[in-house]
Amino acid sequence: MKLNLERPILFFDIESTGLNIASDSIIELCFVKVFPDGEQRVKTWRVKPWDYERNCQRPINPSAQAVHGISAEDLADCPTFFQIMDEVVEWLSGSDLAGFNSAKFDLPMLAEEIERVRRYKGSDIDIDLHKKKMVDVQTIFHKMEPRNLKAAYRFYCNQELENAHAAEADTLATYEVLKGQLDRYPELKNDTTFLANFSTMQRHVDYAGRLIYGDNDEPVISFGKHKGKTARAVYFSEPSYFAWIDNGDFTLDTKRQFSLLKAQFEAEKKAASAESRKTTTVIPKTKGYTPFETLGDLFSQEKD
Repeated sequence: MKLNLERPILFFDIESTGLNIASDSIIELCFVKVFPDGEQRVKTWRVKPWDYERNCQRPINPSAQAVHGISAEDLADCPTFFQIMDEVVEWLSGSDLAGFNSAKFDLPMLAEEIERVRRYKGSDIDIDLHKKKMVDVQTIFHKMEPRNLKAAYRFYCNQELENAHAAEADTLATYEVLKGQLDRYPELKNDTTFLANFSTMQRHVDYAGRLIYGDNDEPVISFGKHKGKTARAVYFSEPSYFAWIDNGDFTLDTKRQFSLLKAQFEAEKKAASAESRKTTTVIPKTKGYTPFETLGDLFSQEKD
């Protein structure tokens, strides 16, 4: 079906050096601009990922390169985002936006690159992505193809679920769906431990996933030298790590979550210290008075 447009809509997709919006960069950017009369224009850039603070090419995360296959050498002679900025803005001008899962990653990454040019190069860029309408095709897909038990039963068992939302019907259907999944996907092991681990979704404390919930919902650091350690343990063993996060190249949301944890741990530390002082017996000293324990120590020293 032809799109009913009042103004152009710009479909876009990004490949990047990694998934960290705060510290990674765009290396490939594609725009497909569709006009109300049906005209379609396509533009793709290969971009040298540039670290404006260090004034050098940014490296590509090996895990990202394994996905898109673009190497640092492939980009050595490509323009930086700053150098294509004017052309990018021209394509964006007057258009709404569309993409697949773009609202969660591609759009924030594009906005971050624009902000870098605006901040580090002092350029006056007449563009505000927040004012543009954003159509996320993945969201439409998920809303129109529900991921509920009734849909799963139809997909895996090729039957309609009768009496949905009745406890017994739903429970029996769930059992049938799992058997159907094992029949359909040979990579799934018919083993409870495997299935339990495979079906567990990791919960993030911050949107970037630098902190995740571990056992007993205890925040755990998910990257770097302290990966796998609880934030609490790191705070009490190396409190300067929290200052490093606050001054580092992390999203503001990540910094806020670390800051909230720091405040919590500091409050716990003060409370523990106050409780310790309550349980400690102190012998008061007055002028001209020496406690018997101290006199005993003095006599013992004279004997020695």
